[in-house]
Amino acid sequence: MKFFSIDSPLYKFMQRLTDVLLLNILWLLFSLPIVTIGCSTAAAFSVAMKFVDESEGHIWNDFISAFKANWKQGLPLGLISIAAVIAVRLDFFIANNTEGNSLPFLIVGFLTAFFLLFSLIYVFPLIVRYENTIPNSLKNSFRLGMKHIGRTFLLIIVVAVELVLIFWNYVTLFIGTLIGPACIIYTISGTAMHIFRETEKDPAAISNPEKLHEHDGQ
Repeated sequence: MKFFSIDSPLYKFMQRLTDVLLLNILWLLFSLPIVTIGCSTAAAFSVAMKFVDESEGHIWNDFISAFKANWKQGLPLGLISIAAVIAVRLDFFIANNTEGNSLPFLIVGFLTAFFLLFSLIYVFPLIVRYENTIPNSLKNSFRLGMKHIGRTFLLIIVVAVELVLIFWNYVTLFIGTLIGPACIIYTISGTAMHIFRETEKDPAAISNPEKLHEHDGQ
């Protein structure tokens, strides 16, 4: 039946779902030491961006290659991301436990969360697509987020909905553990790739990108 043929939407959906499941398993396994979470996230973004381009090869080989290629930047970025989450949580913890006027702490918390979120949301796609320094990649993530602020806010809302669905109950948490992180990475990759294609028409929009990585055909 044509409905079940390899060209049918159902077959393509199931194939992509299987790819996302495998990618998520790899991300979980390589994130287990915690300190390597940035490296595995960079590798997962590299593979997910190939999904978006429909240029993926062998997921395992692509993931391992990207892990090795991006560990020098992925490792510190993972630690920076963890520290950022802790910093934001600490701001709101202080605000919630402060006697009297906690408004200043709330303001600082929201501003910190906004700055860090925009600095980090595109940083992993940036490091796997471009050769650049970590400070420049963080700055470019923030600049691209602000330049495409409407699209970025929509992306944040979609990711927030995905997180709510993952943590909705124990059943969705189990399913979310199997595919959730990879789905979020795939979602961000789709928006990031669209922005990158537009940005590459105006190289001045990002700071000091030396070249595209090999997975973009160079």
